[in-house]
Amino acid sequence: MKRILFAILAVVMTTAVATAQNYMVVDSEMVFKSIAAYNEALEQIETLSQTYQKQVDTKFAAVETLYNNYMAQRASLSESARQSREQQILNAEAEATEYQESLFGTEGELMKRRMELIQPIQKRVFDTLESFAKQYGYDLVIDIAANPTVLYYSPKVDFTDKIIEVLK
Repeated sequence: MKRILFAILAVVMTTAVATAQNYMVVDSEMVFKSIAAYNEALEQIETLSQTYQKQVDTKFAAVETLYNNYMAQRASLSESARQSREQQILNAEAEATEYQESLFGTEGELMKRRMELIQPIQKRVFDTLESFAKQYGYDLVIDIAANPTVLYYSPKVDFTDKIIEVLK
């Protein structure tokens, strides 16, 4: 009976060891922040965003001025003049909204510029992670920056610093 239990235990242990996966933990936010080109790209995007926001604010301020002028003169305008001015305000607002979308939307200029600046850096980091994981036999890479459900991990499996070294 003891031999059978021992044999079963040995098989279970062997199977558990054979199917165990090696994994590593990386803080991608820390990795990206260690790359000067990434930080410069973020600064460029922020500057561009501020410039675009000023342009959008100017367009919406013009719409507000049109509206305020209309409201001040509304009582003295004929019905057809009111309708014409209201349509002018609606068109200006639609134009400002369309302009805002062309800059800040998912297909907008800011997103295109972000992709142009950030994507090559991301590719380099992800390629480095993949290469490192394959070279050292890791089956899984867990990003602790993007996964708030990781409650504990051993510092032994955190390879953030090594990835930063490889990227330099």
